[in-house]
Amino acid sequence: MKIYFAGSISGGRDDVKIYSEIINYLKKYGEVLTEHVGDAHLSAEDGEGIGDKKIHDRDMKWVLSSDILVAEITKPSLGVGYEIGRAFENGKKILCLYRKEDGKMVSPMIIGNDKIKSFCYSDLEEAKEVIDGFSSTL
Repeated sequence: MKIYFAGSISGGRDDVKIYSEIINYLKKYGEVLTEHVGDAHLSAEDGEGIGDKKIHDRDMKWVLSSDILVAEITKPSLGVGYEIGRAFENGKKILCLYRKEDGKMVSPMIIGNDKIKSFCYSDLEEAKEVIDGFSSTL
C-alpha cells in the first residue's frame, strides 16, 4: 500500500517529532511516500531546495499514486488542506489526526466532512490505535 503522509512544513515545524513517530508507525502498513515530512532537519524557512513547482508537481504525483492519505492536522497548514482536498476529489481514503490545543480549533471543512475520517487523539499510543482501526477498514 502507498501512503501519503501530510503534515505542516511551511506552516511551522512544531510537530515534526510527532510526524516522525506517526510515519514510522505507518510503515508497518506500506510505503510512506513522504517520509521527509518527519525529518527534523527540513525547515520551513529553507524548504527542500528544489523549487516550488517541483515540490507541487512531485507531491501531486504522490497524492494521486497513493492508496490513502494520512494527515496530522493539529498545526494549520494551507498546503495540507490543499493535499486533503486533492486526495478527496480523487477518491482517496483519508484519515486526519489532531490534538486539542487551547485557543485553537480544527477547520470544520475537514472534520465536518463525513467522508473524511477525523479523530482527536491525546497521545501517540492513541493515534496508533486510530491508525490500526482505520487500516482494518481498507
